[in-house]
Amino acid sequence: MTAPLPATPSRRPIRELPDELISQIAAGEVVERPASVVRELVDNALDAGATEISVKLTAGGIRSIVIEDNGCGIPADELPIALKRHATSKIGSLSDLESVATMGFRGEALAAIASVSDLALLSRTPDAPHAHRLDARSGELGPAARGTGTSIEVRELFFNTPARRKFLKSEATELAHCIDAVRRHALARPDVSFSVWHEGKLVEQWRAGEPHKRIRDVLGDSFVEQSRAVEARIGPLTITGRAGTPDSARSRADQQYVYVNGRHVRDKLLAHGVRSAYEDVLHGNRQPSYALFIDVPPELVDVNVHPAKTEVRFRESREVHQAVRRAVESALALPRMTPSAEGAAPNEAAAHTTPAASAPAWSTPAQRWAPAPQVQGSLGLQQAAALYAPPSAQEAPSPWLGAAPLAAVPTPLSTRDDEAAAARPTWASAAAGPAASEDWPLGRAIGQVAGIYVLAENKHGLVVVDMHAAHERIVYEQLKASLSDAAIEAQPLLIPVTFAASPTEVATAESQHDALHQLGLDISPISPTTLAVRSRPAALAQADVTELARSVLAELAQFDASNVIARAQHELLATMACHGAVRANRQLNLPEMNALLRDMERTERADQCNHGRPTWRQITVKELDALFLRGR
Repeated sequence: MTAPLPATPSRRPIRELPDELISQIAAGEVVERPASVVRELVDNALDAGATEISVKLTAGGIRSIVIEDNGCGIPADELPIALKRHATSKIGSLSDLESVATMGFRGEALAAIASVSDLALLSRTPDAPHAHRLDARSGELGPAARGTGTSIEVRELFFNTPARRKFLKSEATELAHCIDAVRRHALARPDVSFSVWHEGKLVEQWRAGEPHKRIRDVLGDSFVEQSRAVEARIGPLTITGRAGTPDSARSRADQQYVYVNGRHVRDKLLAHGVRSAYEDVLHGNRQPSYALFIDVPPELVDVNVHPAKTEVRFRESREVHQAVRRAVESALALPRMTPSAEGAAPNEAAAHTTPAASAPAWSTPAQRWAPAPQVQGSLGLQQAAALYAPPSAQEAPSPWLGAAPLAAVPTPLSTRDDEAAAARPTWASAAAGPAASEDWPLGRAIGQVAGIYVLAENKHGLVVVDMHAAHERIVYEQLKASLSDAAIEAQPLLIPVTFAASPTEVATAESQHDALHQLGLDISPISPTTLAVRSRPAALAQADVTELARSVLAELAQFDASNVIARAQHELLATMACHGAVRANRQLNLPEMNALLRDMERTERADQCNHGRPTWRQITVKELDALFLRGR
C-alpha cells in the first residue's frame, strides 16, 4: 500500500508585514535576553557622552531594567522619532556608515526593545527647563522631573511573546549575564563610572580612573599579577592591554576580552591570532586569559556585519591577524622572572613595539614589526651532545653551596664566541659573594635533586628547575631563531599530488597563490574540482602532502592567514629539541647548573617547555616558614 501524497499547500499572497511584527522580528536578532537590552542601552548612553551610567535591575532584568545616564539627553520633539525603526542621529550617509565611530548606528535597538516590552523614555537636554517622558505603548508625552541625561525603563521583557520568555534562564543566571555585559563596557571605558543595582542593592561598581586601575578593578588583582602588558603600534593599528601568562591559563575561555575601537567583539580572526601566539606555551586544551584593545581607523573596519554588532570585518584581515599574533607573542616572550607589574609596562612596550611614525601602513613585514630580541648563545644540538657526555677526570664541584673550588675551570653550558662567553657569569664569579648574584632572577645553584631538578637560591627563597624542560626550551628557541632568519625553501615534487577539492578550496588556491608561495606550496587547479600540489616545504618532506594542503587552505579560507606550515616546522623543531636536551639522571656540576639558569634568564618563553609544562617554580621563604610552622 503506497503512502498518500502530501497535500499541496495553498498559496499565500505576498504582502508587507505590519511594522510591529517587523520590529519583533528585528528584536529576535537584537534582543536575546535582558543582557542584550543592557548592552544596547549602555551603548546609547556612551554615545551620548555619559560619564556616569547606572543599571538598575529587578528579577535579573526580566521584570525591569532601568538605565540612567548623565549624557547630552534627547530633545522633546525627537523622543517619538527615537522609537521609530532605523531612526538615529549617528549616521546620515554611506560615507558615515563606512567609517562608524560610535557604538550604535543601526537605529534598531529602541524600536526592537519597545516591541517586546513595556518601554518608557525619560530625557532632558542641558538647555531644557525640564525633562519629558514618553510612553512607547501609548505614545503619551508629558513633562517629568529629571536632571540632564536620559533614563530608559524596560519592564516585563517578552510579555507579549511568551514563547521567547520561556527560553530565559533563572533570575540569577540572567543577572550574571547582565553584570557581564556592563563589565565588558567598563573594561573599554575607564573614563566612565558604572554601577549595577539589583533589587535595590548595589552589586557592582566601577569608578572612573586610569586604564590599568580599571583592568585591576574589573578582572581582579590575580589577573594583573599573572599577565603581561601588551603594547604595540603596527602600521595603522595600535594594540594594548594585557595577556595572561601560560601558567594562569584556565579550563574555560571565560576571561577573553577583545575590543575593536572600544567595541567588544567575538571575532574568529582575532581569537585565532591570539591563540596562535600561545601555541607552544600552553599545555593541553587550556585556555588563555587576555584583555586586548585594538584601535584602527574606522574606515579600515566594517562593523555593519551582525545586528548585535559583535562581529567585525577588516579590510586587511591578514595583516591584522599577524599583528595581533606578534603583539601577544612579543609580550609572552618575556619570562616570568622579568618584572610584570604596571610600572614595568613602559619598558616592555619599548622593547617590543615599533613606533607608528616609522611604520607605513601595511608595508613589508620587516617594516611592520620590530623583531623580538633573539636568544644569544643558546645551546645547539651538537653542543648539547658534546656537553652532556660523561665528565672528564676534572673534579666536579660539591653540590653544596659554598663548597665549589674557586680555582677549578668550570665546564661551559654551551659553545659560543669569546665575547658571549666573557659576558656570562661563571660559578667562580657567582661564588664570590651574595652581592654578585643579587640581580639574577633565578639566583645561584645550590644542588640537584634526583638527577631531575636543579635547586637554586634567590632573594625570594628557593627556586626549583626542571632541567630537561628548561634546557629543551633553550634549544627550541635557538632552532626557531635560526629558522626564522631563512625563507621557507620549497621542494618541487617529481610527480604532482592531486586531490579532489571543494569549490571553497579551489577558490582559495586561486586567490591566495602568493600566500601559498611564501609558505613553500605550489597549489593550482587542474579542473573545477581538482587541485594539484607541485611543491611543498623542504623541511616537511615526510608530511602528508594532501593533508598539509587541505589544512593550509582551510586556514587561509577562514582567517586569510595560515600558521600550518610554521606549526608543523615548530613541531619538528620541538622533537629535535626534546631529544637534544639534557636527560634526567645526568649529574650536573654547579657551573653547569648556574650556566643553565643564566641561559633561562635570557631565553624567550623560558617559563614553559615546548609542550607547555612549567620549567621552574618559586617557593618563597614565607611558604617555607609555613611548612615548618615557624612563627606560629
